[in-house]
Amino acid sequence: MQTQVLIIGGGVTGVGLARDLALRGVDCILAEAYDLNAGASGANHGLLHSGCRYVASDPHSARECHEESSLLRKLAPHVVEETGGYFVAVPGDDERYIADFPGRCRSAGIPVRSQDVPAAREQEPELAGNAVAVFEVPDATVDPFHLVLDTLTHARELGARFLGHTRLEGFEMRQGRVEIARLRNTRNGREYRVRADQIVNAAGAWAGEVAAMAGGNVAMRCVKGTLLVTHDRMTRRVINRLRPPGDGDILVPGGTVSILGTTSVRVESLDDIAPTVAEVDVNVEQGSAMVPGLASTRYIRAYAGVRPLLLEQDDSSDRNASRGVALLDHERDGLQNFVTITGGKLTTFRLMAEQTADLVCARLGVHAPCRTRTTPLPAAEPWRWNEAGLARKGWLSEHEPGDVLLCECEMVPRSGVDAILDMAAEEGEATGLKALNRRSRVGKGACQGTFCGLRLTSYLYDRDDLDSDEGIVQLRDFLEERWKGQRPVLWGPAAAQAELQEALYCGLMGLELPSTDREGA
Repeated sequence: MQTQVLIIGGGVTGVGLARDLALRGVDCILAEAYDLNAGASGANHGLLHSGCRYVASDPHSARECHEESSLLRKLAPHVVEETGGYFVAVPGDDERYIADFPGRCRSAGIPVRSQDVPAAREQEPELAGNAVAVFEVPDATVDPFHLVLDTLTHARELGARFLGHTRLEGFEMRQGRVEIARLRNTRNGREYRVRADQIVNAAGAWAGEVAAMAGGNVAMRCVKGTLLVTHDRMTRRVINRLRPPGDGDILVPGGTVSILGTTSVRVESLDDIAPTVAEVDVNVEQGSAMVPGLASTRYIRAYAGVRPLLLEQDDSSDRNASRGVALLDHERDGLQNFVTITGGKLTTFRLMAEQTADLVCARLGVHAPCRTRTTPLPAAEPWRWNEAGLARKGWLSEHEPGDVLLCECEMVPRSGVDAILDMAAEEGEATGLKALNRRSRVGKGACQGTFCGLRLTSYLYDRDDLDSDEGIVQLRDFLEERWKGQRPVLWGPAAAQAELQEALYCGLMGLELPSTDREGA
């Protein structure tokens, strides 16, 4: 295969870059080792930052967040919910930090308004009764799954090529340039040899490993953040603790649920990233100071993502590390056609893609300007099933006879599943339970796949999308993945739900057994 630009990494930055290049008329291939949204792009708050969180520690990033969140609201309103946000201080929080907050926001160009505490509690009854200060800010939420899927779909419509489940195995070098990238599909074993004029490393937490394959150096550290999902949506707005960034100090509404996080723990290995009981406890303890109901509400699962942070001279605090964009030109390492883009955050993904595309296009001699600042992001029909509560808005009032709900918690009907599977087949992507989960609300509700997992597997067999014991293998993998998130929050109703799931899948189906033992049972 031959292309002008090979992008390694199918997170939000990688797909954003593919769309940016495609809009400029540049041919590109995007390769992702796993599935879309398998990394940090699918394991975050879904917070569209106003920038206020960084006004004290990183004013430059604060301005970037405010500018980029404003752009995304205009260009992709279908993936954004205009929630607004509160910054809330409670007794014991730093009075100087509270007093300086509004001035710092205004210095960064971010609108902020002091809110009377009783009036704020009328708007958000779950707020702590002893809150001492509340400021209103222009926070919002964004569905990262929907954003990534729509961005890639548009890039492909413009000519970009995508290689999913395709892992980089190595580079062949010649005279300071990457001449060939060797990749392999992890599902069918097919090997690809890609000759590209430019290579972009957008591999997120794996950026250091990818750069090292080419002889480059990316000094970075990886920080795990754990987040919790509540059973119900607890607030209309984003609620932030008014203090320097810390554990459990952001509560973000996400459709019908709320998401609390996050912790910050350095990790040396990316092989097993899972939330722990201790991290869950810290989040609940810290979050309940601003929203007391967090101490007693039901949680349906936890999950963890890894933030890649560029290693700087002062690495004493991961919380104080810059969240700014880091574009690394590896000519300093003697590599003439290799670039790494890292750092940043979900809110600034478009800017990261623009800056990278500017550098790559300058090297290619392409003078087409960036168009992602002005071109709206089209909404692709199948991916609308990422929207929480979508069925309640349309399916209940009008649907075809026989169009049953396959996922009842999140109300995803058979027609929605068909649309997703048909789109995946059209784009040549493999499908299955995990893929459906990352492309819709399937399995994300209160039952965490207990009922819809079995129902969807049966339906995939009915469609002839599965053969032999493929469904059993996929079902076990799917439930194991959900179990990682359920295990740290097993108390109260969640424990009863897990017992029911175990009885159904282990007691009835023997799913925990190896296939040979299950056949003989």
